Amino acid sequence: MKKYDVIVVGMGPSSVFFAYEYLKLSKKKNILLIDQGKQVEKRNCPIEQIGKCVKCKPFCNITSGFSGAGAFSDGKLSLYNEEDDDIYVGGNLHKYIGVENTKRLIDYTDKIYLDFGADKKLEGIEYKDEVSKMKAKAKKQGIDLISIPIRHLGTEKAHELYKKLEDYLNQNGIEMKFETIVQDLIVENNKIKGVKIKPARFVEDEEFSDFEEIYADKVVIAVGRKGANWLVDMCEKHNIETRPGVVDIGIRYELPDKVMEKVNTYMYEGKFIGRPHPFKDKVRTFCQNPSGFVSEEVYDGNMALVNGHSYKDKKSTNTNLAILVSHHFTYPFDKPIDYGRNVAKNLNELGAGNIVVQRLGDIFRGKRTWDYELDENTVRPTLKSAVAGDITFAIGYRTMTDIISFICDMDKIVEGFANPDNLLYGPEIKFYSNEVVLDNNFETSINGLYAIGDGCGMTRGLMMASCSGVELARILEKE
Repeated sequence: MKKYDVIVVGMGPSSVFFAYEYLKLSKKKNILLIDQGKQVEKRNCPIEQIGKCVKCKPFCNITSGFSGAGAFSDGKLSLYNEEDDDIYVGGNLHKYIGVENTKRLIDYTDKIYLDFGADKKLEGIEYKDEVSKMKAKAKKQGIDLISIPIRHLGTEKAHELYKKLEDYLNQNGIEMKFETIVQDLIVENNKIKGVKIKPARFVEDEEFSDFEEIYADKVVIAVGRKGANWLVDMCEKHNIETRPGVVDIGIRYELPDKVMEKVNTYMYEGKFIGRPHPFKDKVRTFCQNPSGFVSEEVYDGNMALVNGHSYKDKKSTNTNLAILVSHHFTYPFDKPIDYGRNVAKNLNELGAGNIVVQRLGDIFRGKRTWDYELDENTVRPTLKSAVAGDITFAIGYRTMTDIISFICDMDKIVEGFANPDNLLYGPEIKFYSNEVVLDNNFETSINGLYAIGDGCGMTRGLMMASCSGVELARILEKE
């Protein structure tokens, strides 16, 4: 029976940086990382060659594998302003360790990224006066603009950087199991004992039920948003304490670079947050990609979701960004992931398994978009596999009203933001499990079971997920 000091479920940024820091603190530690995907160098998306998503089996190469969805994201590292008295981007890590400690952790983690090849240039630091004027203009519309320094890796450069990290961990004795499913946790008397695993190639073989048990006194859940559904199942099965979570439902919005020129130049990514009439729900922009490309990614059950990429070298003439509405559910319904999956399922069916795209002007006119209208549209879609249609058939009235009201409010800040030729792609949904209840050592209600990163509801985005991994390594080394 092989026993490890620590087993980590998932190999996204939180897991990678946990292993890096734990290795640095004690090379004697016996650590195992497990992921259902492949090594970063073996991950590739066929859509760029053949023009459509082929639903890679057994798992999507964009969302699974070493460095998680981070390897195929546009690779933005969100930092902070020196004068900030709070952490405004990236989740709740600062609520566990404090604002000043979080700032120091960001500095430390940023240096690791630089050491492994991140671009030294920081976006969003040169135009303070212009940004202040834009913030004031946004405030008049009831919208908050958050501007922080951003280090842009670029989709293809992120791939290269994480390959260097993978090589470093390999060369220093970190064991990694790829294409492996964690079928279950082993819990006895409210204490973690290990995990049950099986090869990912058998994921759709109903007759295959054999698995291997591997053991550790400490197990870290670092599954990211891709593993949120799995984490919900584990929490229910093993009575891991959670609190009601959130699901972000929305669309990917594509418009000309020239419309977003000032935002792109001054900040690279501006984070606009509003609470539009009549519902006052939180609506925000997320993951802005200047001169970028709209992309598709596939989750469990062949669920197609839209996202966006921005490369260092390859450029389009469009900017894309997410517009997301935060949904909180309470009694008697407390299943945000199920709600989001139903929205995605309905939209996928409308698009025959593909992402649906619609012109904003057609939504205003109460009609669907047709292919010939896209062919004549001034904003040309960068996701060529998207199917023209009507996203309002599947996205709920409240959510759609929030999105359209927000777009109209934004048009008063950024002229042309509500141009009828701008494109909405759906669905874009950010899944998080119900927030796992953690103590200040990131330990769950199960003794020896820890959780970090986006999947458990602690963080949002590459930088803060990475920071959570570094911090947990330091916590465990002290024990």
